[in-house]
Amino acid sequence: MPMQVVETTTELRTRVADWRRSGDRIAFVPTMGNLHSGHLQLVSRAQLQAERCIASIFVNPLQFGQGEDFDGYPRTLDEDAKQLREIGVDLLFCPAVAAIYPSDMAVHTRVEVPGLSTILCGGSRPGHFAGVATVVCKLFNMVQPDIAAFGEKDFQQLIVIRRMVDDLGIPVEIMGVETQREGDGLAFSSRNAYLDADERRRAPALYRTLRVAAQRIRSGETDFDSIEKDALDELRKAGFEPEYCSVRSSVDLSTTRPGSKDLVILAAGRLGRARLIDNLRVTLP
Repeated sequence: MPMQVVETTTELRTRVADWRRSGDRIAFVPTMGNLHSGHLQLVSRAQLQAERCIASIFVNPLQFGQGEDFDGYPRTLDEDAKQLREIGVDLLFCPAVAAIYPSDMAVHTRVEVPGLSTILCGGSRPGHFAGVATVVCKLFNMVQPDIAAFGEKDFQQLIVIRRMVDDLGIPVEIMGVETQREGDGLAFSSRNAYLDADERRRAPALYRTLRVAAQRIRSGETDFDSIEKDALDELRKAGFEPEYCSVRSSVDLSTTRPGSKDLVILAAGRLGRARLIDNLRVTLP
């Protein structure tokens, strides 16, 4: 059956109910559209886990702060739908803002994950992760999937969603999917479209810097403050305006302690109009 495109929760739930009656397992991939190879990999991995796969496209105003790029965020629904149809998605849910936030967003109920939401990207984007947690919680309630796929490039987002699901007892399995990259190492991102030719040439420095930091840790260095400082200096030399580079626990993003084995190095910075993020996990023996 060709992919169905629905805009209302009623249409969505009618189709989901049909699949449930047939005993089908349902996978879900929420996106903000302007799809790239990373999104399509999420879908491909999700399709392996279930008989039915639902994708959503919704540019969520609640996760954009004042002065951020909500109005200018690329919206390419027709092309996105074509790509999803070609790879066999069963249903595309593309609701209007009013369908997700029927009341005034200023007084709308919100979901917040304390602690995790105010560090790293949450420090420079106040309220961002409350917007993410709120919309994902609402989408889970609307779609009611068995499993949902999220990219590890947005590693903090992945940890926030896992904590939310655990704390609220939402019966959805969260699957993290490895970061997809261009040939030169730049992580796929919808915001890469903001880079001009010179910035695109400089952008892979973010991943190279993470790899150098990871190698230092694997070699036995434990002065993480020095590693983080050197990484920030390298990003500045490459033309970035870095926001942070931090070595954290890959389990809960807590600061590292002596003997920590499962680590992740996270970094964010601006390059022209684009705000780029990336991370690299390091597992020590």
